[in-house]
Amino acid sequence: MATSRRSPRPRVGKTTRKPPAARKPPLKPVPAARPAKTPRSAELVALEKLVLKALEDMKAVNIKVLDVRGLTDVADTMIVASGTSDRHVKAVAESVVVSAKAAGRRPMGTEGKQDGEWVLVDLQDVLVHVMLPRVREFYALEQLWEVPQARPRPQPRAQPRKRARAS
Repeated sequence: MATSRRSPRPRVGKTTRKPPAARKPPLKPVPAARPAKTPRSAELVALEKLVLKALEDMKAVNIKVLDVRGLTDVADTMIVASGTSDRHVKAVAESVVVSAKAAGRRPMGTEGKQDGEWVLVDLQDVLVHVMLPRVREFYALEQLWEVPQARPRPQPRAQPRKRARAS
């Protein structure tokens, strides 16, 4: 008599099934409730102003400040700016680092200085992204971190489409 190496399947009988009342209903997705934003601290506002001044002094282009409190715990503010060339991107990021150190805020770190296409300066509460325009367009950080605005629904067409007649 040959034996099978497979283990026998457990039988599903009336004794192993739960009665309908004991089954849990399927979970419905609950929309994530965002906590109400508290006012920004004076220290955070001062750090943002410091970074913005450093960016403006180095002629950074298209500076955008994103308030990401409630969206992530990584930082409270992300500042995205563009440089005109890889050297300009490096110089702008270095200016931010020097300004922060002069104000007594030592950066946690910087990334991307070698390439100069995208340099990240981590100032704990504020993340500064300095990028080339093509890199900025490709990654679209603003669209990722901005809260989308409610758009009105388009109204259906009132007139039917005209068909082309065959001649």
